[in-house]
Amino acid sequence: MPYRCRGQRVRCQLWRSMPGTSMGMTMGIMSFIWSLVVALMTATVSAGDEAALLAFKAQVSDAGSLASWNSSAGFCSWEGVMCSRWRPSRVVELSLDGRGLAGALSPALGNLSFLRTLNLSFNRLHGEIPASLGRLRRLLKLDLSDNSFSGKIPVNLSSCISMTKLRLRNNQLGGRIPAELGEKLTSLAVISLRNNSFTGLIPPSLGNLSHLQYLDLTTNQLVGSIPSSLGSNHNMQQFGISRNNISGMLPPSLYNWSSLEVFSVALNMLYGSIPDDIGSKFAKLEHLGLGGNHFTGTIPSSISNISSLVFLNLVQNGFSGYVPPTLGKLGALQHLNLGANNLEANDNKGWEFITSLANCSQLQLLVLASNYFGGQLPGSIVNLSTTLEGLYLMHNRIFGSIPVDIGNLVGLQILVIANTSIDGVIPESIGKLGNLIELGLYNNSLSGFIPPSLGNLSRLNSFFASIGNLEGPIPTSLGELKNLYALDLSMNYHLNGSIPREIFKLHDLSYILDLSYNSLSGPLPNEVGSLSNLNQLALSGNQLSGKIPDSLQNCIVLELHE
Repeated sequence: MPYRCRGQRVRCQLWRSMPGTSMGMTMGIMSFIWSLVVALMTATVSAGDEAALLAFKAQVSDAGSLASWNSSAGFCSWEGVMCSRWRPSRVVELSLDGRGLAGALSPALGNLSFLRTLNLSFNRLHGEIPASLGRLRRLLKLDLSDNSFSGKIPVNLSSCISMTKLRLRNNQLGGRIPAELGEKLTSLAVISLRNNSFTGLIPPSLGNLSHLQYLDLTTNQLVGSIPSSLGSNHNMQQFGISRNNISGMLPPSLYNWSSLEVFSVALNMLYGSIPDDIGSKFAKLEHLGLGGNHFTGTIPSSISNISSLVFLNLVQNGFSGYVPPTLGKLGALQHLNLGANNLEANDNKGWEFITSLANCSQLQLLVLASNYFGGQLPGSIVNLSTTLEGLYLMHNRIFGSIPVDIGNLVGLQILVIANTSIDGVIPESIGKLGNLIELGLYNNSLSGFIPPSLGNLSRLNSFFASIGNLEGPIPTSLGELKNLYALDLSMNYHLNGSIPREIFKLHDLSYILDLSYNSLSGPLPNEVGSLSNLNQLALSGNQLSGKIPDSLQNCIVLELHE
């Protein structure tokens, strides 16, 4: 009989070794033997994956989340384990995020050669990342975020050539970011390394990652400049390097990122200016964070053309000139922080942007503090959106009075108008700000009575109105502020009358009660002993009389008593 094997070498060799046996019988025997071989090979591989999982379990404490990992059930049914549909004995996913796991990561995980997803985020794992993970050639997603891993990123992770997502944020990793990531992992779309201790330069090789959409290196110790090679990536959507020691100018190539949605480089040592045509560069930009650097020049008016902009943070730079009067075109704007710059305004020009911002119906935060804004505070500020939660106007040259209708801003939680030349009275309408938590009106020239309507602010935690010209009695309605923990009315000099007993019944008043350097008179009420958690009490510079109440000894944490 002719010899035919057709590539099946194992069967062919067995057939040739059995002379005198019919071909049909031989083929039947061969099929049986082959099935045994396959079963043996499958069992061996299966045992290898199971052994790797058990080695992993042996090195962690699991808070009961791995209770299903026992011999009574096949490992493919264990918690967090998923096996292949085509190769039922091979593990393709291990996802145990947020399971309370603690301990070190077993190198045996590198034996799960069919693994595509490894997600152990939000646990309490520690130690170094095993270099053996570099053997996982089929791995697509590696997420070890929010643990306590230390040491360096293993260079041989760059052998995971199929990887698309690498997430190691919120750990204690250090050393340099391996250049090999950009040289070999050409499919990477996500790199998240924020909140670690990486040092050295941003590898220029990351510019080779043509699929990269998300790069977050925030809160590390990186130095040097931003590689211009990154601009060759036209798919970038989110770029974050805030809180590092990056210096130099922004490479012009970065403005080729037409798909960019988040650009955050705050708290570095960058300098330069914003291009005049930025409005035509980032049509999809939602977040622009340049705060805490050394940028200078004017804020380009074209920034108003980025209609998708939600977050604009330019705080603590050297920007100067007038704020673009067309910011109101940013209909999606929610956060605008222009604090700590050299921006200006006066009675003739510069305040137009406030009127324009009335069109921003979703505005939640407006910070204008620490600039050179001068002139009369525009009355149009009360037309800002009722969604506004924070308004900061301190450390400016503003004068005039607080607009009578300030109570229109019913969404305000924080209002700070301090260290200005504002005068006049505190408007009665301020009592309409029922969501107010912090009220700062210190170091101004405010005069007149403290409006009793302040007692309506039931959520108020702190009220600072020191260094002014307020007069008259302290309203007893302040005793309605049950959530108040700080009250400072010091150095108004013309506040008079007795201290309302109601104030000493505010049991949450724990940080400070400062009524010093006024013209208060009468005895110190015995109720002062009710403030058992008060840290600081200042009453000097008044005309108080009588003896100090014995109940004061109940204030067991009192640190300052004047």
